[in-house]
Amino acid sequence: MKKHIKKIYIFFSRIIFCCVYDKKYLSGKWFEDVGGWRWCWRCFWSQKVKGYNRNIPFPVNPSTTVGNIENLCFDVDNIDNFWKWGSYFQCWNGRITIGKGTWIAQGVGIITENHDLYNLDQHAACRDVEIGEGCWIGMNAVILPGVKLGNHTVVGAGAVVTKSFEEGNCVIGGVPAKVIKRLN
Repeated sequence: MKKHIKKIYIFFSRIIFCCVYDKKYLSGKWFEDVGGWRWCWRCFWSQKVKGYNRNIPFPVNPSTTVGNIENLCFDVDNIDNFWKWGSYFQCWNGRITIGKGTWIAQGVGIITENHDLYNLDQHAACRDVEIGEGCWIGMNAVILPGVKLGNHTVVGAGAVVTKSFEEGNCVIGGVPAKVIKRLN
């Protein structure tokens, strides 16, 4: 894209989407160039017209589910985690905290509430999920209620994380997840 066309594109996108989305989410690294604004255009129709994730104040992929935005905490520089296909951030009642610099792949499920094992018609108590800084959650991994991952934890693709790894600096994987490798 030529430099002057890029500036015009960003200028008009900023005017339009600052009226559609919450401005605080349109300020990170992705909105310094055209990348984030392209996502706004991609998400606008499905999100604001068709109603998928309509209540979310930032651009979200239509196949991604985000629960209660009040219970979701993340750095705006990592807004791209919500542009991936098929991810599920279940934070209707419990809180999900995602540390700065964390990458989340497609199809990841992070849940704060699960069914009661003895009565499937009821839910067990909510438990918050905390993911440290500089983590990488691989494709189709599932992080269950109450899990805390320390900084620089890598979760292998398809892993089911049932317990906390608060020390961080490790690669975990498997069902249930266990430490595969320690990182220096």
